[in-house]
Amino acid sequence: MSKRVRSREVCADCSAPEPRWASVNRGVLICDECCSIHRGLGRHSSQVRHLTHSTWPPSQLQMVQTLYGNGANSIWEHSLLDPSSSVSGKRKANPQDRVHPNKTEFIKAKYQMLAYVHRMPCREDDSVTAKDLSKQLHSSVRTGNLETCLRLLSLGAQANFFHPEKGNTPLHIAAKAGQMLQAELLAVYGADPGALDSSGKTPIDYARQAGHQELAERLVEIQYELTDRLTFYLCGRRPDHRNGQHFIIPQMADSSLDLSEFAKAAKKKLQSLSNHQFEELAMDVYDEVDRRETDAVWLATQNHSTLVTDTTVVPFLPVNPEYSSTRNQGRQKLARFSAHEFATLVIDILTDAKRRQWGNSCDSPKENVELILQGIGSRHNSESQENDQPDYDSVASDEDPVQEATCGDKSSDLSDGPITVQEFMEVKSALTASEAKIQQLLKVNCHLSEELRLMQTKIGRGPLGTAASSLPTFPSSLSWSWDERSRRGCSLEGQSTMLENDYDTTPNHSELEDAGSPLPASEAVETEEEGEEDATLPCTEDVICKTEQITKNIQELLRAAQETKHESFLPCSEKICMAVTEMAALFPKRPSSETVRGSLCLLTSSASRLHGECQKAAEHNPCPSDIQLVTQQVIQCAYDIAKAAKQLVTVTTKENNN
Repeated sequence: MSKRVRSREVCADCSAPEPRWASVNRGVLICDECCSIHRGLGRHSSQVRHLTHSTWPPSQLQMVQTLYGNGANSIWEHSLLDPSSSVSGKRKANPQDRVHPNKTEFIKAKYQMLAYVHRMPCREDDSVTAKDLSKQLHSSVRTGNLETCLRLLSLGAQANFFHPEKGNTPLHIAAKAGQMLQAELLAVYGADPGALDSSGKTPIDYARQAGHQELAERLVEIQYELTDRLTFYLCGRRPDHRNGQHFIIPQMADSSLDLSEFAKAAKKKLQSLSNHQFEELAMDVYDEVDRRETDAVWLATQNHSTLVTDTTVVPFLPVNPEYSSTRNQGRQKLARFSAHEFATLVIDILTDAKRRQWGNSCDSPKENVELILQGIGSRHNSESQENDQPDYDSVASDEDPVQEATCGDKSSDLSDGPITVQEFMEVKSALTASEAKIQQLLKVNCHLSEELRLMQTKIGRGPLGTAASSLPTFPSSLSWSWDERSRRGCSLEGQSTMLENDYDTTPNHSELEDAGSPLPASEAVETEEEGEEDATLPCTEDVICKTEQITKNIQELLRAAQETKHESFLPCSEKICMAVTEMAALFPKRPSSETVRGSLCLLTSSASRLHGECQKAAEHNPCPSDIQLVTQQVIQCAYDIAKAAKQLVTVTTKENNN
């Protein structure tokens, strides 16, 4: 799209110039402020991507730009175009409106309640209306008129509608006609590229028979979109579908391949899920991957001249009203997984997805499976492992590990070279020894975890406030049984000494010494059980001064992340840790305010975690997937520090003014 055309683009919701984000399923472009609201709606309402920093299939981006250019926004604002709407007081937001409540209320009404969409005349039988709309969609997709099809979909037409007379679906028609953008739109609304028509043919078959090879290849990609997205999240690569490779199964470099009895039991429960139950779990994990990736892009593209606001990061998956409350609670629980824990879960999903499609044998005529020994989290020191047990126990591959390492043409180790059975067994032996050492350390230090748990209960901190406290507390056992899932949704509870909060606990002294970071003053306070509480607070100006210093260093770090200057991470983190220590020293050793205690604890623990993550980025030749995950963790830690600093400024200002 030319610069001249782009300069005429405005936000679909408030008309701000040069929107940088898109809502894929709505076919509109939106500005940063409106995007912050869209992200809180959930993917079922709005699927957002950055126009330049997110990864796009080219034809999908072209579809969105075509819809936007052809006035798709009028579909969602139909009644506002009526002159009488101004008389009734209805109006769309403008750039000068406040995010809360003005823009928020307008956007929720527009996309969640569909308050301004054209309504069909009331009919006694709504199913007949939906059927009529779907038939219109079926005939419309053979043309290039995208906005007509989007309008039909907005009114209730079904993307997977099976035409009783024609014996096929709209996607069959679009594929045969070579309508790439129509196929993209239908796929966004859930059309299945593998659906069979009355002759047993799929849309992919129709595209190939009609000579639309590019469309056929894209439909194959859409068919594997879920697993491809999970794979790309971990290792930045996608399977080569064109050459028959449909799965890449990354393998954690620091996971023991000798499964414990507990892990074996968990593996059986995962495999016992029905396909439908497994699909629900996989879709929830997909949504969480999307949330994490979008947050990383968001934080990397914002102007960090001011402290990060509460609208910057979506802390967990928004509620989907179509799901049960237990499933929604389980989906939100996914946000509490660290990058390492979540990577383990994603690998387990990929492994079982491949098993369900191709069976236990890796000698499928249609695929080659790569084993990628990624070092995700492999550089965690043993001390950090003590207090950061995974919420979810690893579920390994169904195949014999040696067989899987050798059964494909395209296997790779950390350097992407071929891996031999001997090399694989050497890695396995080393990891087994490492796991045994970690378990020994865990036993020696279990009392420390218990003490920290008790401290956490007393402090009661958490960034999600009442929303966090409303989530269920899970027992220390992994249960994949559907009876358990039906009560808790996809809550993935696992063996854990991890504290029941949304942040990692403040590291112990040995962790900070290993990380080369000084022990913050407030952390020493956390371990004190005696001493009187002090209600005095520092001067507001001093707190603001230190906060500005922290913010300046965070800006430098985020710029380094945005420019992929990973060598700058560690120096930036050292400056941040020093500034955090100085700020914590302003406050009394035992503040009487619970808010101050919680904010100080979040501030110092986040700084310590940040320093540890930045050390990983400074290690020699880290693999791309490590850097990607470390960068996400670095950005999240920076956000936590900024939020804690803002809380301290707020409470100090409020108390000193009283």
